[in-house]
Amino acid sequence: SSSDMEKSCSLLVYFDKGTPAIANEIKEALEGNDIPAKVDAMKKAVMLLLNGETLPQLFITIIRYVLPSEDHTIQKLLLLYLEIIDKTDAKGKVLPEMILICQNLRNNLQHPNEYIRGVTLRFLCRLNEVEIIEPLIPSVLANLEHRHPFIRRNAILAVMSIYKLPQGEQLLVDAPEMIEKVLSTEQDPSAKRNAFLMLFTCAQERAVNYLLTHVDRVSEWGELLQMVVLELIRKVCKTNKGEKGKYIKIIISLLNAPSSAVTYECAGTLVSLSSAPTAIRAAANTYCQLLLSQSDNNVKLIVLDRLNELKSTHREIMVDLIMDVLRALSSPNLDIRRKTTDIVLELITPRNINEVVLTLKKEVVKTQSGELEKNGEYRQMLIQAIHSCAIKFPEVASTVVHLLMDFLGDNNVASAMDVVVFVREIIETNPKLRVSIITRLLDTFYQIRAARVCSCALWIIGEYCLSLSEVENGIANIKQCLGELPFYSASDEGEAADASKKSQQVNNITTVSSRRPAILADGTYATQSAASETAFSPPTVVQGSLTSGNLRSLLLTGDFFLGAVVACTLTKLVLRLEEVQPSKVEVNKASTQALLIIVSMLQLGQSSALPHPIDNDSYDRIVLCIRLLCNTGDDLRKIWLQSCRESFVQMLSDKQLRETEEIKAKAQISHAQPDDLIDFYHLKSRRVCLILESQKNMIDFCYELL
Repeated sequence: SSSDMEKSCSLLVYFDKGTPAIANEIKEALEGNDIPAKVDAMKKAVMLLLNGETLPQLFITIIRYVLPSEDHTIQKLLLLYLEIIDKTDAKGKVLPEMILICQNLRNNLQHPNEYIRGVTLRFLCRLNEVEIIEPLIPSVLANLEHRHPFIRRNAILAVMSIYKLPQGEQLLVDAPEMIEKVLSTEQDPSAKRNAFLMLFTCAQERAVNYLLTHVDRVSEWGELLQMVVLELIRKVCKTNKGEKGKYIKIIISLLNAPSSAVTYECAGTLVSLSSAPTAIRAAANTYCQLLLSQSDNNVKLIVLDRLNELKSTHREIMVDLIMDVLRALSSPNLDIRRKTTDIVLELITPRNINEVVLTLKKEVVKTQSGELEKNGEYRQMLIQAIHSCAIKFPEVASTVVHLLMDFLGDNNVASAMDVVVFVREIIETNPKLRVSIITRLLDTFYQIRAARVCSCALWIIGEYCLSLSEVENGIANIKQCLGELPFYSASDEGEAADASKKSQQVNNITTVSSRRPAILADGTYATQSAASETAFSPPTVVQGSLTSGNLRSLLLTGDFFLGAVVACTLTKLVLRLEEVQPSKVEVNKASTQALLIIVSMLQLGQSSALPHPIDNDSYDRIVLCIRLLCNTGDDLRKIWLQSCRESFVQMLSDKQLRETEEIKAKAQISHAQPDDLIDFYHLKSRRVCLILESQKNMIDFCYELL
């Protein structure tokens, strides 16, 4: 019913409706002497009441058989039961049977056992019926001076709850004075905190006076009381901004408190109350200390969120603390590391770029030695961060590019891909580094195991090998990685044809072509086995050697897209050789060798040595390379040697423009509020007036609908 829905609920307990308890069973258990059964019955009664049952027949049973019980659990459940039941009739008057409860509550408040007194005082905090509370007030006040702190702290909360009732000020006229007296003599930290909270909630001026009187001792107070002090300061400063100065001194004195919770709240309060650089710097320093001192990952993430907010509003202060923020990378948690790098990348300046990149380089090196499973992912994140730094500040590229090139053969394909894309961009934007990058790439090319990374690296070799020695080394490198020709022999093709007849021998066959390639967890193809290598290599080559054949291994798995990239790279290198090699004999020799390799790839693609033939796109691309090498025209040469590079340069400039636009768009996000005033000075033009008129009509229409 609607009246049930309007009732406030102070207690939530999970209840399994699949096993409904019957009122008669509960009644029988309550009337018995078995205490565990009584406890169970009381729990069932509470759950049924919370789920909408009324159970009026249980009230008298509980008064007769449960009320006198001395068991603490039963007494606690009794108080929960009394909290839930309706204590008033339809007109809002207290039910007459509640007088029975009053006497019991008074006895509990004078009970020799501290626990019974304490939970009863806590129960009174959730009572709203003045007729029940009024007779109990003398007993509640007497408990303010009890020797046990558990009772005193709950008595203070009870006084606060009663005072906050609509007629509370008549029931407890001098409550603030009493609590202030308690506060001055109380030694228990929790009771003291509750007393200060009562003054803060019900008599704010007294709380402020107490705080300002004991301002020198605030740093010695307990953590709980200090938290309430900070809450009071926030409230007072929002209503009375002129007094911020004296309160900010208190906050700064608490920044060195031993409690992390207090220092965190202090920093947040400082930021909300002041925009002075000294206050913001103190808050940011506090957050950085918490970031390093706290072991809980959730706390670190929350602190990083606060630092991120400061970065948006006070960037110049955060720039000075960039190295403190970077220390959070010592955490093994990937989310913390990601959030840290995101913050740091937006705080980079020409002054701190070298320090930041040096730290990131050290972290990259650490990922090589560690055994953590997330190292590959973390390395990828670091490579992307370094890439971003090098694009913003090209002068640091020379310090990182060679280190990152060590990871071109990384098992994590995404990480290796990030490195090769980074190298591709740097070699174009930093012409001074071209020679050293090409030399290093040719030296490490054989280590690359992933097809996508090989394709990108081959494009770089084809595009940026410019001198005679570079072009010759490029061609020699590709030949070495392809191994000896042909890629298969007639016997291999015969074996592949017989494979369907001899399915039993498939596992033992020495050729790779008789079965599909194995794909590893990271998406790369499995390296050929030593046995499979023997079918394609002459006896002089070391069997299964990694140094001869990353391209060969990938081609033999049927990757003809890579084959097309190899063909295009060789074609480009031969075309460039024609420009830099004076000897026509040498050019013709290189051209012939390239044609032989390209034709061999086509033969492999059309043979039955592989489970799948070459795809049409790759076939067309490879045939185009053959035609080009056989008959080169000036227009085609220009397209292959100039237009391709020009397109790449255009792509880079478009990317940079897009990123710049995104940064501008972020900076221009309006923080205007819906109720901000409109400056009508800007609405003079006729067109704007028409727009405003149409908006007014729309608003009028919406009001009519409402």
